[in-house]
Amino acid sequence: MKKLFISMMAASLLLSGCGAATLGNNESKEDNKVEEKKAGELKVGVSISTLNNPFFVSVKDGITTLANENKTKTIVSDAQNDASKQSNDMDDLIQQNVDVLLVNPVDSSAIQPAVEAANEANIPVITLDRSSDGGDILTLVASDNVKGGEMAASFIVEKVGQGAKVVQLEGTPGASATRERGKGFETIAEKELNVVQSQSADFDRAKGLSVMENMLQSNSDITAVFAQNDEMALGAVEALKAAGKKDVLVIGFDGNEDGVKAVKDGTMAATVAQQPVEMGKLALQAAYDHFEGKKVESKIDSPLELMKANK
Repeated sequence: MKKLFISMMAASLLLSGCGAATLGNNESKEDNKVEEKKAGELKVGVSISTLNNPFFVSVKDGITTLANENKTKTIVSDAQNDASKQSNDMDDLIQQNVDVLLVNPVDSSAIQPAVEAANEANIPVITLDRSSDGGDILTLVASDNVKGGEMAASFIVEKVGQGAKVVQLEGTPGASATRERGKGFETIAEKELNVVQSQSADFDRAKGLSVMENMLQSNSDITAVFAQNDEMALGAVEALKAAGKKDVLVIGFDGNEDGVKAVKDGTMAATVAQQPVEMGKLALQAAYDHFEGKKVESKIDSPLELMKANK
């Protein structure tokens, strides 16, 4: 009986130590009641993956615009696409006793320890566009990236037909947006298209250019390119233009200012357009709702639209 009791206790301890990462898992912290605060009393820490990308500049602008309207103090940091720098930035924001953290992760896995540090400090975390693979998240504000990838693949099938040779420019490895957009695209492309190559270009325009140049050396007969963001798509457009490839369709994702312009003038065939300013506002509004004692859903959807060139 003694051995049985010890075994049961050990099993109980093991199970209690195996908590999974959750979204909006406030139920596990019932003792930590929210101290209600008005918008003008809040200090909001913001960590953006990179402000070298116009999309994330717009996300930041959405946050700061709504913050200024409500006299909310914001502290914004630019991780410069460096997961280690972002972790340090998050630590700094925690040390500054922010009331809430709005985070757009560079890497969904690498951000987990920083999220857990915020959890320990009882600072709620809201993620934008990309999730965290662990830790306790109040909510994720993002578009349906899987659906967006499916929209891009379906558009390509519609335009170039089944079995056409296509390539994919992937985003930053480890980012949830990379995984999800790729998953959605491949769900349809693996059945309807011939994806001859797929390679990361880190959501970066210059890398999109160089990766596309390399792809064309071994796959000069492609008919379409799906880039997981507009920056990489615009880089691909430059590479295709330099190679004299005028009839290759390029489809991007995000709907940033340059991407939308390229679609309107026919340089890009389409973009799966998000609304980054609205995404930023939705994230900050979720923080306001939380500190007003309102229920915040574990996932807040930011709208998507497939914008297509007229010609």
